Amino acid sequence: MFSLLAIIGPVSVQSTDGRSERSVDRYYRTELSVSNGGTWGSWGGKSMCPSGTYANGFSLKVESPNYFGGDDTALNGIRLHCVDQPGSYNYNAIESDVGGWGEWTDARSCSSGFLTAFQLRVESRLEDGDDTAANNINFKCSEGAVGGEGTNWGDWGDMSPTCEGKGICGLQTRVEESQGSEGDDTALNDVIMFCCD
Repeated sequence: MFSLLAIIGPVSVQSTDGRSERSVDRYYRTELSVSNGGTWGSWGGKSMCPSGTYANGFSLKVESPNYFGGDDTALNGIRLHCVDQPGSYNYNAIESDVGGWGEWTDARSCSSGFLTAFQLRVESRLEDGDDTAANNINFKCSEGAVGGEGTNWGDWGDMSPTCEGKGICGLQTRVEESQGSEGDDTALNDVIMFCCD
């Protein structure tokens, strides 16, 4: 005797590097970027919300400060929560590349509408200090705004342009791999957001 398993609806596969696999084939109208992102690391793959859904909320992977001389990485990952309509409790979570340190924060979401723009808090390169690169992110919503629960090093850059279209529907992150026991790790450095109609 055998069993048959049928799955109807969006499917997410969690790979060993902590990245949710998502379709990258969704058409997007515009890309959003900011000028203050860090420059270490390489760009991961694009990760897009399922067709017909948009990001209404997000959670962050953050390493808490190491007050006893350890290497800090601060912001390690951004996870978007995609819904078909604001206020929906059913969502699909997407993420691009993610650093290996920290814990995921609770989800934060727009009180109304979808995510439409963002700004990064980034620590500039420290010649002899402990670099962290990206530390936090804030989003503008269709109405209002919602802030992240990252760390406080660095400065806020300018807000990105606002989405053309309905809202943010995908992301791509720039993450530095582990530099080993003697290296200075920064993890997440920069992000691009994608907007869909």
